[in-house]
Amino acid sequence: MSAKLTACQKLHRKKAPKKVCLEYDFAGIKAGEMMFVGTPLIVDSYIRKIPFAETRTIRGLRNEMARNNKCDASCPVSTSIFIRMVAEAAIEEMEEGKPTSEVAPFWRLLTSQDKITKKLPIDPQWVDGQRELELKSSRTGSDV
Repeated sequence: MSAKLTACQKLHRKKAPKKVCLEYDFAGIKAGEMMFVGTPLIVDSYIRKIPFAETRTIRGLRNEMARNNKCDASCPVSTSIFIRMVAEAAIEEMEEGKPTSEVAPFWRLLTSQDKITKKLPIDPQWVDGQRELELKSSRTGSDV
């Protein structure tokens, strides 16, 4: 019996991105359109590039990944799964003692109201609190 993978191990598994020409409509994407299927590490990289005290949306992430990869859309299903993987890995790292400044700042992409956030092993309100903390410290010029 194999040991259960940690969130960080799942995040770093080798996976290649791909482009798929859809044969039928899928999740709001029309047949014939090119759909980008990213990887957990591509999503991790995107989230890590969100500047301190700024936020982005899941839709914005999907649109940017599609555009950067010359596709019409990004897969909403795999993207959501990868966002959750990134968040779970960051939570795992924080539980091991890493400061928030050294983990993927998933709270800049998610809110307490997102379905993904409600599946995470944290109080969803923590996400909104972290956003507020960053915003306040950016106004005063201090670090969180």
